Amino acid sequence: MEPLALTTARLSLRPFAPCDAEEVYAACQDPEIQRWTVVPSPYEREHARAWVSEISPASWREDREYAFAVRLGEDGPLVASVGVHVRGPGAYEIGYWTAKEHRGRGYTTEAVDRVARWLFTEVGAGRLEWRAAVGNAPSRAVAEKAGFRVEGVLRAALDLRGTLRDCWVAGLLPSDLALPSRPPYLPAR
Repeated sequence: MEPLALTTARLSLRPFAPCDAEEVYAACQDPEIQRWTVVPSPYEREHARAWVSEISPASWREDREYAFAVRLGEDGPLVASVGVHVRGPGAYEIGYWTAKEHRGRGYTTEAVDRVARWLFTEVGAGRLEWRAAVGNAPSRAVAEKAGFRVEGVLRAALDLRGTLRDCWVAGLLPSDLALPSRPPYLPAR
């Protein structure tokens, strides 16, 4: 996948770049990001440098993950990260974190909606999945505001630093956003 940028009325979403390292490092010092996501803990500057300079660009090239630095406007602060993991042909999973000082303003929901619309209309996804450890209420709130439908709990389905955790799972379909589906969807009766 060729790296690309997306925009909303308030946000600029673009692939991570080396210039983002310090802001990523600062955001990932938040204990809540370390508690609920798969970022290393403790999170060191080298982790941020490797993420923005090596891991994220390679993931785009190798079609494994499409990670976006979410900024307030073109040159504004880093407010969030939204990443799409490629799980297989047509299978995608979204994950995100929000910088502590930018929570509660709808930025991550707006970014998730934009990325989902891109996946459905440009990439051809038929379903987007979200998973989070049971108890991560802020992540669940973002998913639900973006239109995801919680479908249940998967036991021992999330590995957080070597410990299997139960997780919520939710799905978003193109029809949930009033978009056509490729391929057609035939729901169970």
